[in-house]
Amino acid sequence: MREPTHSVACVTWRQHGFADGERIVPEETAVALTYDGGSYAVMMATPRDLEDFALGFSLTEGIIAAPADIRDLTVVEEDAGIELRMWLATPRAAALSERRRYIAGPTGCGLCGIDSLAEATRQAPRVSEDGTFAPADIMRALEALAPRQELNRQTRAVHAAAFWRPGSGLAAVREDVGRHNALDKLAGALARDTIAGNSGFVLLTSRVSVEMVQKTAVIGAPLLVAVSAPTALALRTAESAGITVVGVARSDGFEIFTHPRRIATANPTSTVAHVA
Repeated sequence: MREPTHSVACVTWRQHGFADGERIVPEETAVALTYDGGSYAVMMATPRDLEDFALGFSLTEGIIAAPADIRDLTVVEEDAGIELRMWLATPRAAALSERRRYIAGPTGCGLCGIDSLAEATRQAPRVSEDGTFAPADIMRALEALAPRQELNRQTRAVHAAAFWRPGSGLAAVREDVGRHNALDKLAGALARDTIAGNSGFVLLTSRVSVEMVQKTAVIGAPLLVAVSAPTALALRTAESAGITVVGVARSDGFEIFTHPRRIATANPTSTVAHVA
């Protein structure tokens, strides 16, 4: 399997002048996801945890409803990239043939190549109304995440998606050059380990776009925490899906944008997320 990072030469400049240097950078590989012999998507991704990526992408895109819907998965390395070959159980294979589409997703994309406006703004499933979280849990999760970001510690160039369960800590952390890829990998890891999405919350090192909310809803997590801010469409989608969005989460605090009732001691009558 391709290495997820490489050491490269560079020339550094500091106030005292130039010097030869070296830096570790992340790999970026074309990863094709195919189902029953047909191409579905090509994403630029970090070549690590690709089985999780295949499963998570399939779940969050609605191609499958459960891991058992994939009856076979093979990771095939080619000169041009890596192919994730999946064969679906009969009912899912028939459903996919009705909605097959092709998309190409560069690293920084959100909803790249979606072929209709309805698909881009599809309604996210509504999450469980249960669950409250203490501010201390959010702060503990933020503090615990950095030491688990192995690739980012080396490169300072990849995103992370993690899942925190109160009382037990970080259940899974996945990294990728693409923020949505990292979340798909997390979704796959949780599904493979049969970790229920409503048992904790998702933590992101990126901004919150609508796609990140849609994927979190499929995971079933009632709370989405991110170090950056959300978009207006992401907030409208989260409001509809019943997801609490916490953004700008840093060492000195955070901001609650939707459904504040889930954060212990937050004012449940606060007016938030009414974004026209």
